[in-house]
Amino acid sequence: MSTTGWVVLAIVVGAAVIGALAFSSYSRSRRTSGLRDRFGPEYDRTVDESRSRRRAERDLRDREDLHASLDIRPLTDTARERYTEDWQRAERRFVDDPELAAREADSLVRGVLDDRGYPSDDFDTQSAALSVEHPSVVQRYRHGHDMVHDTDTSPEVRTENLRKAMVDFRVVFEELVEPAHDREPETTDR
Repeated sequence: MSTTGWVVLAIVVGAAVIGALAFSSYSRSRRTSGLRDRFGPEYDRTVDESRSRRRAERDLRDREDLHASLDIRPLTDTARERYTEDWQRAERRFVDDPELAAREADSLVRGVLDDRGYPSDDFDTQSAALSVEHPSVVQRYRHGHDMVHDTDTSPEVRTENLRKAMVDFRVVFEELVEPAHDREPETTDR
């Protein structure tokens, strides 16, 4: 092959490599943008925790796969009413027994998640699955859970932490029990 042929071949190969790199970079950028849009602040939290954007994005894609494998469903009207009554009872109990009320609130949120089809294996798996569809409240769920389970504080601080947990759980609870707008109302057979 002549020198000119080698130069042309090198230019073509170089252009192909540059094109492939540009396409790869563009694809990664679009994936990152899609994950940021879907997960919002949860994207940043995951990147900060993993200290690697690539590892964090793999984790978020794994969460999407987990969520897709689940049978997530809305609560029935009957279940929604029962949970709402239980929630109101837990809130009323807070004045007399903040510890019990906050633990009941934690349990109620977990019960709603179970009834809706989220995994109940462990807290981390459950919150990871929750983050896919509810990225705006998953941090509140984690914070409330941490506040309830952190017992290394003075009684005054403990009560304040339990109050914060109740506020966090209320936000999560309200989002999870919200009626689905894309389903038919439940009918009762008589």
